[in-house]
Amino acid sequence: MNLYANSTLIVAVLFFGVLACIELGRRFGKRLQKQGTDPSKSGTGAVDAAVFGLLGLLIAFTFSGAAARFDARRMQIVTEANAIGTAYLRVDLLPAETQPEIRDLFRAYTDARLGVYRAIPDMEKVRAQQASAAAIQEKLWAKGVAACGKSPSPAVMSLMVPAMNEMFDVATLRTAAADLHVPTIVMAMLFMIAMGCALLAGFDMSAAKGRSLMHYLGFALLIALAVFVILDLEFPRRGLIRVDSFDFYIEGVRAGMR
Repeated sequence: MNLYANSTLIVAVLFFGVLACIELGRRFGKRLQKQGTDPSKSGTGAVDAAVFGLLGLLIAFTFSGAAARFDARRMQIVTEANAIGTAYLRVDLLPAETQPEIRDLFRAYTDARLGVYRAIPDMEKVRAQQASAAAIQEKLWAKGVAACGKSPSPAVMSLMVPAMNEMFDVATLRTAAADLHVPTIVMAMLFMIAMGCALLAGFDMSAAKGRSLMHYLGFALLIALAVFVILDLEFPRRGLIRVDSFDFYIEGVRAGMR
């Protein structure tokens, strides 16, 4: 997929990277102390506040975008279920002798569409299911248009064709949405600013005599947890936060295809 595919490794690297940067900042502050500079009186509070504020804003905007895409993906499943269900119901308008074959194609198409997302994270199987759905789509379109031409009523064409079009369009939309994520450069910037904040935090902590493990671990853990949730929202069929339950709507449509 891309940078975000292995979110556990990325979050682990961020966690330990933040810890290392805190320690590096603390050691740098201790060195300045030995040279006669007191980090606690360096007057860098405004800079610290600005950098930490930037980190907070970046996390907030990144999280908001990931959450919006997560909600959109769930609604796209419902939209596809409605589109398939509507198109299938309109098969009743076609000449009776053409309906059985088209209904079989609808069933096969729906099974293939469900198979695309059930196959994740095996991308080889995903591509095979996508190819199968595309092949069935071509047959379904050809048979559907031909059946509409056999109908004595021109209204059948104006009802059936748009319904199939919408069904296929939503499938394309979902495929595109699956590849839509936070730009890599934004995540890289988030990582760099998090490391920078860790350096500043460690530098400020150097005024204390000993290390505060609670602040060390707490800061690193919270930053890593925020990024983990963002990545989990970006890949809702791989982690803890999932959209699988919304497949119920398409499964319900498939179950109703008698």
